[in-house]
Amino acid sequence: MKQHLKGLRGEEAAARYMTERGYEVLARNFRSRRGEVDLIVRRDDTLVFIEVKSWDAYGADSLEYAIDARKQRRIREAGSFFVYRHPHLAAMSMRFDVLLVRPGGIDHLENAFDGV
Repeated sequence: MKQHLKGLRGEEAAARYMTERGYEVLARNFRSRRGEVDLIVRRDDTLVFIEVKSWDAYGADSLEYAIDARKQRRIREAGSFFVYRHPHLAAMSMRFDVLLVRPGGIDHLENAFDGV
């Protein structure tokens, strides 16, 4: 339960971080049968699918262990389904970011892995 609350606080901090940078939050915890995306935002003509990790001790160099190829595929598939459900967004450029939320701040890794 403690880990779940930590995750929710991290996702809230991530949404606030992106909003402060001019992004509009379109969805949180978007789920499909094939996967989940923690946060979906847009700014101008860019749609961003974000995986949020609330970590105390790990750095960006540990991402390969947390977001392996299977997890990336599930995020991409959920992102594809989101666009399918919102066809007016299909012409936008898309990217997949990771936000590492830590006590000292947020590390924003743009284009953390390949897109749809």
